[in-house]
Amino acid sequence: MEDEAEIYDGIRAQFPLTFGKKSKPQTPLEALHNTTRRSTTIEQPNHSTASFPSISSSSKDWLNSVRKKSIPKPLQSESDQGLVGPPRPSSKDEDDGELIGPPPPPVRLDSVVDDDGPEVGPPRPPEGFKGSDSDEDEDEEEEEEENILSRIPLSNEIVLKGHTKVVAALAVDHSGSRVLSGSYDYTVRMYDFQGMKRDLSSFRQLEPFEGHQVRTLSWSPTAGFFLCVTGSAQAKIYDRDGLTIGEFMKGDMYIRDLKNTKGHISGLTCGEWHPNKKETILTSSEDGSLRIWDVNDFNSQKQVIKPKLARPGRVPVTTCAWERDGKSIAGGIGDGSIQIWNLKPGWGSRPDMHVQKAHSDDITGLRFSSDGRHLLSRSFDGTLKVWDLRQMKQPLKVFEDLLNNYAQTNVSFSPDEQLIFTGTSVERESPTGGLLCFYDREKLELVSKVGISPTCSVVQCLWHPRLNQVFATVGDKSQGGTHILYDPTMSERGALVCVARAPRKKSVDDFEIKPVIHNPHALPLFRDQPSRKRQREKILKDPAKSHRPELPVTGPGFGGRTGTSSGSLLTQYLLKQGGMLKETWMEEDPREAILKYAEAAEKEPKFIAPAYAETQPKPVFAESDNEDEE
Repeated sequence: MEDEAEIYDGIRAQFPLTFGKKSKPQTPLEALHNTTRRSTTIEQPNHSTASFPSISSSSKDWLNSVRKKSIPKPLQSESDQGLVGPPRPSSKDEDDGELIGPPPPPVRLDSVVDDDGPEVGPPRPPEGFKGSDSDEDEDEEEEEEENILSRIPLSNEIVLKGHTKVVAALAVDHSGSRVLSGSYDYTVRMYDFQGMKRDLSSFRQLEPFEGHQVRTLSWSPTAGFFLCVTGSAQAKIYDRDGLTIGEFMKGDMYIRDLKNTKGHISGLTCGEWHPNKKETILTSSEDGSLRIWDVNDFNSQKQVIKPKLARPGRVPVTTCAWERDGKSIAGGIGDGSIQIWNLKPGWGSRPDMHVQKAHSDDITGLRFSSDGRHLLSRSFDGTLKVWDLRQMKQPLKVFEDLLNNYAQTNVSFSPDEQLIFTGTSVERESPTGGLLCFYDREKLELVSKVGISPTCSVVQCLWHPRLNQVFATVGDKSQGGTHILYDPTMSERGALVCVARAPRKKSVDDFEIKPVIHNPHALPLFRDQPSRKRQREKILKDPAKSHRPELPVTGPGFGGRTGTSSGSLLTQYLLKQGGMLKETWMEEDPREAILKYAEAAEKEPKFIAPAYAETQPKPVFAESDNEDEE
């Protein structure tokens, strides 16, 4: 037996492992990515044109060499002095005929300097041109901008669909495997890149609160739970698989002082998980307060923050954000102000930084930089402002003409925080759709505008550092989705995984037949009704139970109904067919037909008068007692 096994192994080693197996046809990855390639072009801001015409890179290098070296070194032969280019071939070579092809034409310096001679090679620099450091700096700036644009993954795009209204909430876990999207259709959809096929369908759908829009989603630092903030006064916590862990308590709306309530009393506007602590959560509400919660205790909050107001009353807090280290929080107030609190022992509601009238309308998004130097703010007034946290009196830069129609429109940084980007809304009857606008953080200028959707507004945007993919949520009153921009050469996992995975074909094993269990002795409430097919067929045949309309009667008629035949007797039918018996009632006037018997009825009454002939031969009228009538 051992010898036979050795002989088998020796023979099997001569053949490849795939011998005899049919290989499935696989679509190459390039073809798959070509189907998701974007056809839109990137809009770049207008730059100042260079001092020389547009030429190739090799010609530009040649011009730079000419700038640095005004006159070339003298050539060895005296006859070739004043020539630029390769030396002429010797006369011996010309006589011997060893040179193949025509010799390269010599170019004299006079032709380069004088305008009369023929010009060979790239065009000359314009008059008064001098190689300077400023021009080199411009070239370097253009190259830097090109490098920045090339680092944005924009070549391909996929769309996660499923929502019926605008998608206003987005969250991607730190590993980049799961995506959460919340919409105005009151639902949250969960997507898993590892288990998702090319059809891009969600594996779970949740409805946190019936009739309340989903406004914010946030993952915990460990990505084991996520926070769901809706239009209700209670935030919910779910685990990674979408199971409900708990919901925070609602406060008493009849208590005037918000610090004495155990929770929010009005709809929530925003919420965010602590960047480092897995048990701390921050929420903001329309009741005019910010609250810090502990996940371990859903019945009461840890801290209540009441913003500083110019007038007494309740002004809603429209948005909130944690600092990168979690040492401070920021809140956007309904009066247009930005307030920042530093978390320290014994701190209260008094803000450490307060910028009044930071925006002329409600603030929709706040974002801290990782180095703690800058703060970004987005507002309904159509502006994006960059603030220096060391000096908050005036913004560093204000970017205008950014239409914003949604209270969840945010602003974000690129992974290296060299770029700032935000989304824009769609104007009515506007040719341009929703855009993603990218700005340089150092130069504070526009880098590019990327079209996302021709008809829908861009609300939430995010650039995942591990996947190197840009997420943007869009939507309107009838549709919503999440666009994922990626580049096959720069991005990793995420969209690349699910695009390359074909959907599984349905097999016979997928169809399960549910067994039917008949229990005749069960109670009528729990008894499975048998098939009623025969009973339905019998009812259909019964004209009374099926409410079938009566059919027309054929023949002489029966049951008080006259038939539709032309005659009930054979003789009548033959007379009508022969024309001997005619029916004139169709052509006769009914009034004349009645009046022709009037004279005969007066002379010989047969119906009414004979009935009263014996009792009342003559009419008798009652006599009136009233004298006036006489």
